[in-house]
Amino acid sequence: MKLRIATRRSNLALVQTRWVGAQLQARFPGLSVEEVHVKTQGDRIQDRPLALVGGKGLFVSEVEAVVVRGGADFAVHSLKDVPGDVPLADGMGILSVPVREDPRDVLVTVDGTDLASLKRGARVGTTSRRRVVQLQRQRPDLGFVPLRGNIETRLHKLDQGQCDAIVLAAAGLARTGVLAQTPHVVLPTDICLPAVGQGALAIEGPLANETLNTQLQAIEDPTARIQITAERAMLQKLEGNCHSSIAGHASAANGRLQLDAMVASYDGDQMLSAMSDTYLDLRSPDAMNTAHRLGEEVADRLLSQGARDLIQQAELAAMRNQLTSN
Repeated sequence: MKLRIATRRSNLALVQTRWVGAQLQARFPGLSVEEVHVKTQGDRIQDRPLALVGGKGLFVSEVEAVVVRGGADFAVHSLKDVPGDVPLADGMGILSVPVREDPRDVLVTVDGTDLASLKRGARVGTTSRRRVVQLQRQRPDLGFVPLRGNIETRLHKLDQGQCDAIVLAAAGLARTGVLAQTPHVVLPTDICLPAVGQGALAIEGPLANETLNTQLQAIEDPTARIQITAERAMLQKLEGNCHSSIAGHASAANGRLQLDAMVASYDGDQMLSAMSDTYLDLRSPDAMNTAHRLGEEVADRLLSQGARDLIQQAELAAMRNQLTSN
């Protein structure tokens, strides 16, 4: 039997796809895997922040379309790229969430300097408003500069001196095998709360394909699924979009599920936070509903503090910036 996997062509996307393929082949001897490469608009446009050209959904929609029209059996996405405010195509779903990598961000420099020790006025490369607003609260003297491209391109720009430091997801560096040899400092979640779904993979495919569903469930990780369910429920109730500075991190330990979340204004002057936790038995048939309720509860706490206004204002600010840049 052969399975065709739709994927972007970046090194990280291919590494993730090949990992998924290897996991399936280890569980189903005789299974063959074929990669279906897709070059998305998000890959083609490298000179503007994602929020100005359509958001992270640019990395998902075109790959998804290949599966919808039958060109592949399923797709592998970085889950943080799957929009929370836009539904998947009709008949499609996230069929499996494998074990999650470290969801935290890392500060990368040429010599491993930490955030507190960066020189005054240092240039930090990132296009993420979420990262900017959190890090500038710790170091308001830093300058933040746009940084697009794949992991290799971003590391090259650091080596060439275009930035004094860059911020990347630990998961991407770990999966591509460069984390150990790259000077970095992990940013604690109380300094830089991760993006919703960061470090997790989303395997998307047709809900009606029972055989495929069964195969992909073999590499499902219940803890990762519970975590991303809580995080995405929070994001969806907030009606967050690619312009919003929203972060969410769920952790499961000792029979409890905790969700920490943050919403900030576009400039970072206002920042709201909320946290809640609940007892959770992963074996319970109600576990998913419990995680979903926790996400909505945290969202309600943020909304009661004025999160909706901050999100709407952020969208307007981003639109103004787009008009100015054009």
